[in-house]
Amino acid sequence: MTNKTTENIEGGAAPQKSVAREYTEAILIALLLALFIRTFAVQAFKIPSGSMETTLLIGDHILVSKFAYGTHIPNEIPFLNIKLFDDIILFPSEPERGDIIVFKFPKDETRDFIKRVIGVPGDLLEVRRQKIFINGKPYEDLHARHTKSPSDSPLVPRDDFGPVLVPDGHVFMMGDNRENSQDSRYWGFLDIKKVRGKALMIYWSWNQLESWVRFDRFGKILE
Repeated sequence: MTNKTTENIEGGAAPQKSVAREYTEAILIALLLALFIRTFAVQAFKIPSGSMETTLLIGDHILVSKFAYGTHIPNEIPFLNIKLFDDIILFPSEPERGDIIVFKFPKDETRDFIKRVIGVPGDLLEVRRQKIFINGKPYEDLHARHTKSPSDSPLVPRDDFGPVLVPDGHVFMMGDNRENSQDSRYWGFLDIKKVRGKALMIYWSWNQLESWVRFDRFGKILE
């Protein structure tokens, strides 16, 4: 007769767990692991607008490093965006110019925005006829997309802005799609404490208008 019990490390018989209990424990462990990874390590985001074109397209799905600029102490009820206390960050570090970051929109922290860091603390930043100057020198704007040329009367603050001095603990954000981005030109500097993480790569991309998968964007490293 087959013995339906197992031996524990003491040598005695140990009762078997029911299949339902084993599945329940496995699901709970998986959920806790997923919540831990989402909170402290990597989180997935979907791009809903064209403000970062052509670096990021509508329908791109990206992975964001949550610990790139420090460890955020959880202060929200998961999936509900209900904040329990002020932001606390351990081992903080500042974003660098050129980083693409996801952050809480300063005017409505229940919304997440994604833009590129253009100005860092201590920078004197100015936009003249769509061209960026940092500390009086032209900025090599490799990722900018311009859909309109500056007219005889450039729009303020879209085409002409500043100069402004980026304060400590803040960064100046701009979308790569410069004429179609609501960014620091309109709502001001971003408090670094509001940063959710650094965008790393595209893992999935779906063209909503034409209903097809953009396979060529899979695995694209963001820079």
